[in-house]
Amino acid sequence: MAYTDVKETFDQLYGNFNANAAKGVNAVFQWEILGDGGGNYYMSVKDGACELNEGRHESPTVRQTMKTEVFLGMVNGEINPMGAFMSGKLKVKGNLMLAQKIMDIWPT
Repeated sequence: MAYTDVKETFDQLYGNFNANAAKGVNAVFQWEILGDGGGNYYMSVKDGACELNEGRHESPTVRQTMKTEVFLGMVNGEINPMGAFMSGKLKVKGNLMLAQKIMDIWPT
């Protein structure tokens, strides 16, 4: 399945939440998706549960900023997240170690 819509992708990722991978995680993950079809979303993880919200959280643990095509490329496996980070296409603020667990917590 190829992801083509940011909002639908977040709904799908929310449904793919891996509680085992999130054990011991108490954090807020913020995505700022820039450009056509983008938006702001955050997922709060606490006590093995996840909550998806649209908008901006006031103090996320991890904030990721990228263009729509970079986000969709990463969730579709076409763009390597580390490569996107190293090239500046993905900007991450906050807990970088926690950011590396995102793909385990919300597998595509």
